[in-house]
Amino acid sequence: MRLLLATRNEHKRREFARLMPRVEVDSLPEDVELPPEDGDTFEHNALAKARAAAAATGLPSIADDSGIEAAALDGAPGVRSARFAGEGASDEENLNRLLAEAPAGSALEYVCALAYADPATDMERVFEGRCSGTLASEPRGERGFGYDPAFLPDDEPRDVTMAELPDERKDQISHRGRAARALLEWLTAD
Repeated sequence: MRLLLATRNEHKRREFARLMPRVEVDSLPEDVELPPEDGDTFEHNALAKARAAAAATGLPSIADDSGIEAAALDGAPGVRSARFAGEGASDEENLNRLLAEAPAGSALEYVCALAYADPATDMERVFEGRCSGTLASEPRGERGFGYDPAFLPDDEPRDVTMAELPDERKDQISHRGRAARALLEWLTAD
């Protein structure tokens, strides 16, 4: 089975390749333009990107939109996670803003909406994955990306951040791992 992944984010591409080993995940062609992530929900943004990639290539496509929601910030940064510290902000700048605005120990939730669009059948589906945790007092770990260095997952019994977990463990409990497993289960159901 082959799917086109509608992203230019290399971290996400590598992660999806790990999460879906039985699927050939093709990279988005350079000439395909994706719509801006300007929706109010993760689902809206993911579906818009999957539809655009499928329409431009004629291939079954997947796209995700994901981010982090902080209870202390009424769910922010949410769909603005990649731009929390401003347009073009780095992962470090976004993480520093979260650490400055939310207290350590406050509740967090990673959210992933993973959209599937097949232009040959007009089939569209969205799968959601969530991972709850708390905010660490300071960043720790060299693995992962984004907010991982300050995210202490509830599913992990040890006091470690997502950035300290080996890929195999992170994939078991992460929001993207859960959404990808739901998609694979649906794709392979008879």
